[in-house]
Amino acid sequence: MSRSTSYIELLEAIQIYFQGEKFEALVFILPIGLLSIVFSIWLLTDNPGSFAKGVAIPFLILGLLMTTVGSVVGFRTPSQVSAVMKAIEVDAQTGIQAEVQRMIKVNKAWPTYLAIWALFGIAGLLLRFAANADFYQGIGIALVFFAGIGLLIDGFAERRTHPYVDTLKANAETSEAPR
Repeated sequence: MSRSTSYIELLEAIQIYFQGEKFEALVFILPIGLLSIVFSIWLLTDNPGSFAKGVAIPFLILGLLMTTVGSVVGFRTPSQVSAVMKAIEVDAQTGIQAEVQRMIKVNKAWPTYLAIWALFGIAGLLLRFAANADFYQGIGIALVFFAGIGLLIDGFAERRTHPYVDTLKANAETSEAPR
């Protein structure tokens, strides 16, 4: 692939995709995770009731998970961009095909993630409205909250993949080593 318009578009698509991934991880997922942990600690220490404990437990567990995921995704992104770029520079067709295959796997996972968030939402609503115990109602409300957060995060992430994959596929067939 020469340094043509398509190659420049490919480089831009790589930068835009991974910049969005890094930004979402470090500016949204990580802070929400940290705030969730702080909120859960506050609930556990200042609100001794069972409703507060019910809310606090999912906030603590999912806050730890979001903090971990946000950190890992955000801080690994620069090395991931470098690896993709290096693979394309070494052998454009092979590098692009490898990235297309990786992204196909990423895109196949969206229905599973959506199902998980839907289950969180349904379980949360059932707990909130069908359970009599304050503890379970608290868990329910927290699950509904995280269902919304998860749908929001994955909604943006999924939409970011489509133009990226389209650009990769458009360049996969016309690629040769960059000059």
